[in-house]
Amino acid sequence: MDWLREAADGSLVLSLHVQPGAKKTEFVGPHGEAMKLRLAAPPVDGKANAALTVFLAAFCGVGRSAVSLLSGETSRAKRVRIEGAGSEALARLRALG
Repeated sequence: MDWLREAADGSLVLSLHVQPGAKKTEFVGPHGEAMKLRLAAPPVDGKANAALTVFLAAFCGVGRSAVSLLSGETSRAKRVRIEGAGSEALARLRALG
């Protein structure tokens, strides 16, 4: 899976293609070398990035502070680091495709 990798420090790095302003926040499926994710939040004043952080933290069972945006603050193509995600979270992410 090109969109999901484990870093040397044990954290997870995700490559995402984000579609803000959707009706529902959900993973959609592979999108090139990224995973497509729809976000209900609008792309205004950082609301989509905040919603992304909250969604990924809840999905992986970690706190919001464990999720950080590595790149793509103003782009749909984003790289996100998740620290402290356990094997269950990794399995859930791998099951997405």
